[in-house]
Amino acid sequence: MANNVKLRQLDDYRWEIPREGKMRTRGLVFASQRMLAKIQEDQSLQQVANVATLPGIEGPSMAMPDIHWGYGFPIGGVAAFNLEEGVVSPGGVGYDINCGVRLLRTHLQKPEVDGRIEELVNTLFRNIPSGLGSRRKDLKLTIPTLREVMRYGAGWAVKNGYGHQGDLEHIEANGRIPGADPELVSDFAMDRGKDQLGTLGSGNHFVEVGYVEEVFDDDIAYQLGLHRGQVTVIVHTGSRGLGHQVCDDYIKVMLKAAAKYGIELPDRQLCCAPLSSPEGKRYLAAMAAAANFAFANRQMITHWVRESFEQVLQMGPKDLGLELIYDVAHNIAKIEEHLVNGKKKKLCVHRKGATRAFPPGHPETPAAYQKTGQPVLIPGDMGRYSFVLVGTEQALTETFGSTCHGAGREMSRHAALKVARGRSIVQELKAKGIIVRGAGRATVDEEIPEAYKDVEAVVEVAHGAGISKKVAKLKPLGVIKG
Repeated sequence: MANNVKLRQLDDYRWEIPREGKMRTRGLVFASQRMLAKIQEDQSLQQVANVATLPGIEGPSMAMPDIHWGYGFPIGGVAAFNLEEGVVSPGGVGYDINCGVRLLRTHLQKPEVDGRIEELVNTLFRNIPSGLGSRRKDLKLTIPTLREVMRYGAGWAVKNGYGHQGDLEHIEANGRIPGADPELVSDFAMDRGKDQLGTLGSGNHFVEVGYVEEVFDDDIAYQLGLHRGQVTVIVHTGSRGLGHQVCDDYIKVMLKAAAKYGIELPDRQLCCAPLSSPEGKRYLAAMAAAANFAFANRQMITHWVRESFEQVLQMGPKDLGLELIYDVAHNIAKIEEHLVNGKKKKLCVHRKGATRAFPPGHPETPAAYQKTGQPVLIPGDMGRYSFVLVGTEQALTETFGSTCHGAGREMSRHAALKVARGRSIVQELKAKGIIVRGAGRATVDEEIPEAYKDVEAVVEVAHGAGISKKVAKLKPLGVIKG
């Protein structure tokens, strides 16, 4: 069982899984003493140890404080591999390729939307298709157009009138992962994705209208354009059925590749291929195509968020000031340059349920945030709060520039449905001043606040360990759920 994994406390926020057996490196888990009992209930710590057995791993196999059991790698897992002997694993990226989150600020103060939230939420729900298998009736992509989306990402959306050039400067990798090859995405994956661009999907995906409740660092908040009482919007979704199918397709490829290249796997779900192999290169190119679809998806949803605000509040874009602060990917494998033992080295960094957290002055930190560090967006559950942080030098040296990505589930969907039975979650949240619309009752019930860790506890560990720095706390006012 997972709780048989040996753990050694390093400090208040760090725990080590000592290297033993076939592990090529140690495990490093960021967590507080209080969180540990819950973490040890599932197999996620064993998964951290399993990842440490993979060829070419550099540095420790890591887990962020929102760690929970996932496919192969734990969710909240980070691992970097060198390009010579290292591998790429779909389980280290996840099924929802480039699931990610973006934050928009406004010129509005909370009193200006009080009394209009229900109308805003209903309009957003009408304008942004949500729920399992949700599709857009007004946007049918031809296959050649879909390939363009997969090649150019958010840039395709902007070029076609969904947003403006300034948006691209505030997206990780400018909203486009290079090296994407749509020809390596199966017809079935494209068929699943062709009507889903600009849709929220299901599960924990959402669009949330909230406001800045608290500021922890006035100077950095000011530079991010954030202040107390200001209305904000969070968009959280990914690559929909297309990304899911790409993952599914390449897991089959990787199972054969692992056997072909003689890679010993402690768990079949860790199936992988050498980064230098044809299979490894094909997966990275297909994954980049799905990631670009996700960037375009969030960009188009942002366009309909802006339209919805304009419709309800009868204000123009200039007065609304709905500007993108940042968009981060949290299910991705990226080729990046990092210092390893004092030398610059190209690595493939897997972040699965983990966010990039680059510091001030880093060449890949956007120009607008060279002084502050890259914004890090950590959404919580729909009943509590979310956080804005920034990347740090400590993250760059210790975690390959990575931090946590959200609250992390504490309860399975099935368990959440049982707990929610006989309750009206929508009414409970309304009593707290939060308006929620979901595709169905089960959608909302699965996402009850108590199904998640308290995101404040997760953020305290990341901040305390120095792998990201707290800037502001956001409180929800209205949410549409997938």
